[in-house]
Amino acid sequence: MMATERRTGSPPSSGQNRYSDLVRRASAALRAGEVVAIPTDIVYGLAAAIDHPNAIRRLYALKDRPFEKAIPILLSDPSQLHLVAAEVPPTAAHLASSFWPGALTLVLPALPHLPRLLTPTSENGLRTVAVRVPNHPLARAIIAESGGALAVTSANRSGQEPARDAAAAAAIVASPPLLVIDGGQAQGGIPSTVILAIGAEPEILREGAISDAAITEALKNHYLAAGGGSNPQYD
Repeated sequence: MMATERRTGSPPSSGQNRYSDLVRRASAALRAGEVVAIPTDIVYGLAAAIDHPNAIRRLYALKDRPFEKAIPILLSDPSQLHLVAAEVPPTAAHLASSFWPGALTLVLPALPHLPRLLTPTSENGLRTVAVRVPNHPLARAIIAESGGALAVTSANRSGQEPARDAAAAAAIVASPPLLVIDGGQAQGGIPSTVILAIGAEPEILREGAISDAAITEALKNHYLAAGGGSNPQYD
């Protein structure tokens, strides 16, 4: 068995040169169609460019993940939503402005050119995409340098604990070598809250780090600001 290659480095405590080098190395690998392990605000993730279908397939293979479970997309900034979403309803835009960067995943109508493995079809026949902006400066810098959007899934085999450091991320793959960007210990914790936001009334699909109460309060404020009144669902 070939040993996993760890090409790692830590963000600098001072200066920007080392940090910039990590971003350049990760971006170059991603643009070349490699899978790269990067730190996020929750755990380490396996990342691939959204315009490299073979790299996305490798994500599934590395995780032993069923193809019917779509991989979400991480953005460098909320302004990059146009790269993946065909439409952003006002309620979704308000939730994004309220909680991004952070542990909120929005499921939105997908642009037609996105890979099928990233855009499952909803019950009403609409292709959707799950998207989030992580609260981690190194992750966002790598995503920005790589085009603004990356397919990212937790660094682990399906059913196992996600990696919270570079060594654990490197250990999940034996061959070929995996580029691992060492951003120190990930904080772990509760996964992101997932909200279906393809219409006027968002639906919580998975309770997570952002509470139902916080979501309800944000939506209540949105309706008050938008029309001077409230939506009875959020009173």
